[in-house]
Amino acid sequence: MPDTHVVAERPAQDQVATYDAIVIGAGISGMFMLYRLRELGMTARVFEAGTNVGGTWYWNRYPGARFDSESWTYGFSFSKELMQEWDWKEHFSPQPDTLEYLNHVADKFDLRRDMQFRSTVTAAHWDDAANQWTVTLESGQQAKSRFLCTAIGILSAHTLPAISGRDSFHGPAYHPARWPHTPVDFTGQRVGIIGTGATAIQAIPEIAKQAQQLTIFQRRPNWAAPLHNARISKEEMEQIKSHYEEIYAHCATTPMWFIHQADRRNTLEVPPDEREAFWEKLYAEPGFGIWLGNFRDIGVNEKANAAISEFIAGKIRQRVKDPKVAEKLIPKDHGFGARRVPLESGYFEAYNRDNVTLIDTLQDEPIERITPKGIRTTKQEYEFDVLIYATGFDGVTGAFDRIDIRGTNGLRLKDAWAESPRTYLGMLAEGFPNMLMVLGPHTARGNIPQAIEHSVEFQAGMLRFVQQHNYTRVETRPEQVGDWTRTVIKAAEKLLSSKVDSWQTGVNRNVEGRAVRRVLGYNGNGVHFRRTTDEVAKGGYKELMFR
Repeated sequence: MPDTHVVAERPAQDQVATYDAIVIGAGISGMFMLYRLRELGMTARVFEAGTNVGGTWYWNRYPGARFDSESWTYGFSFSKELMQEWDWKEHFSPQPDTLEYLNHVADKFDLRRDMQFRSTVTAAHWDDAANQWTVTLESGQQAKSRFLCTAIGILSAHTLPAISGRDSFHGPAYHPARWPHTPVDFTGQRVGIIGTGATAIQAIPEIAKQAQQLTIFQRRPNWAAPLHNARISKEEMEQIKSHYEEIYAHCATTPMWFIHQADRRNTLEVPPDEREAFWEKLYAEPGFGIWLGNFRDIGVNEKANAAISEFIAGKIRQRVKDPKVAEKLIPKDHGFGARRVPLESGYFEAYNRDNVTLIDTLQDEPIERITPKGIRTTKQEYEFDVLIYATGFDGVTGAFDRIDIRGTNGLRLKDAWAESPRTYLGMLAEGFPNMLMVLGPHTARGNIPQAIEHSVEFQAGMLRFVQQHNYTRVETRPEQVGDWTRTVIKAAEKLLSSKVDSWQTGVNRNVEGRAVRRVLGYNGNGVHFRRTTDEVAKGGYKELMFR
């Protein structure tokens, strides 16, 4: 959609505006943080690199992009009026509809008047004497604030493939996270795509419908399960609206804020026939049930995981006609659910099309380089009109690393987190006063908007406490950081996902220094996380230091 909205005026280059808070990012996190800061009577400015609000849903416009949470659990829940006036069109909303929703939210609450677009933050430095942050933009413009709020997302630092000759290709090359704002027409085009992760799994079926030839260079296969999306009728939407309070209350009782609750049984204690019937039922249902509503031990017990993995592998063999292709699409290095499960719509059937070819770059044809004409493997050169680099993100800490953030005594955040991030509740970092992180490392994950709302509510409550006591500074106690880091590491130890390379464990072959696994999120029960943060607030934030 065209970006025709009026945005806040920029101060003159030589002026340094001062605010109570500066927010980095105008996605879901930044929008809600701004809303709460205003309620507190604080002056705030949001700096956003893009030309409009939306974050993930502004940048990721590739074919097939949609979220995998139920739409009616994904939107903001802070405004009953907003929930009642918005109609979701599909159970799993596509990117254009989600972006339309976020623009509606920005319009409704007049958020853009405190936002500055086309404004990439390159540095944020803390002045210990002044108790103040100085934020610098790519343009050289600066602004100061008492508080710095990072709303930069866990998957916003996209990465290009570390392949020789990447910039030599003569045709258009796209990363899904920087997709053109106007649709790309692949009709009659020879298209090459590198990657078969979550993004590619959504995009491949759609591109295959248009392209003359689609060649997929798979680096490692991924498990995936059917989304089973459907339209929402007007009557169904009205029914959902009448139960919003119950829906959100239920989500708050689940480990990851989704509607799904794990089955309390252990996999191998259930008779094989009953187990298969249960899996068939989950596989046929929409959403994450096959992953999050499954037997409780599939994520921690290797034998249980092997059983569900074999079931899903059987489904891939049923859906892909060529047995050799099917085997290439079945992961051998990790079990089902050990990485975040992409939900798909016709992904495996795309490989049955005559115009789709799968190249296994791990076993059969490693890529040697990108050439002006296309991609050269160890066996041959493939010529393309278009290349797509579906090569993912430097997850969680990547967006922090790309900003020169410096705390007390000039400590660089990137250096402080060089081996592994250390935070308290994923929201505060030792040595970085008055820096509040929405979805920082070691916070709870799951249904992202609900996790965001919880994090922002906690931080807004803390800021209210600061105001009530006339404090100007808040920071975490070192011992709390140590305790929380140990809690996070312990919660991850028993999980099979911790033994797998993925963006969630901090491994990215496209980023130098990202070869060692790290714990980047709190993988314990989200109910425990919410209870912990609630107790901190009710106890008067004794775990924090104020002055």
